[in-house]
Amino acid sequence: MIIRLQKHIADLGICSRRKAEELIVAGKVKVNNVVTTELGTKIDNEKDVVTVNNSELKTPNSEPIYIALNKPVDYITSTTDEQGVSVLDLITPKNYFKPTDETTKQRIMSARLYPVGRLDKDSEGLVLLTNDGELTNKLTHPRYEHEKEYEVIIDKALTRDAKKVLTAGMKIDDDFVQGIEIKKEFNKGRRTIVTVILKEGKNRQIRKMFGSLGFHVISLKRTRIGKLQIGVLPVGRWKIVKKEHII
Repeated sequence: MIIRLQKHIADLGICSRRKAEELIVAGKVKVNNVVTTELGTKIDNEKDVVTVNNSELKTPNSEPIYIALNKPVDYITSTTDEQGVSVLDLITPKNYFKPTDETTKQRIMSARLYPVGRLDKDSEGLVLLTNDGELTNKLTHPRYEHEKEYEVIIDKALTRDAKKVLTAGMKIDDDFVQGIEIKKEFNKGRRTIVTVILKEGKNRQIRKMFGSLGFHVISLKRTRIGKLQIGVLPVGRWKIVKKEHII
């Protein structure tokens, strides 16, 4: 079948379609041993040989897998350990939230999974891992506006003016970011717990938005991605979820 190169890479569970586009532009992808940097490139996924970072891509024999992980602080949402310990290191049989059969364990352990989107190293909470490139594209592309919900603990109460700016949006790092929805807030001593909903999700957006207004983010925890909620999943543990429970 003739398809776009970035879609082929995503379909094989290597990374999201957007990340695949970055790899193509960076010259990390070859088609039939020729470096290809054009995003409009189309291939025959049954005949052409595609390599990413000099590794030949092969069609997996496993079905799509969807995993919800409660990421601890100090883990990075990356497929490598180059900048810290990867969340993939937590996907082990002993960290599975509920007992499962050996066949399921082996299927998951042998799958090529990758995190959907990012969650800062110093943040914790819900991370979705999958080998489904199409789902990843839908959850990470801005035009789909899938919600992500966070519990943010700040060092003081929100003011009315601060809430107006947060919900309207602001300029950060020479770029305008969309506003966030403040779902609820609760004052606990000198600290305030704020539940916010984000649809855009740029790099460290929540921390930067609060920080630019003079608030210190003590902790940040993601509790929901789309329809999927973290629930009672303990920190550091993971479980299998169904696609219909995500979007």
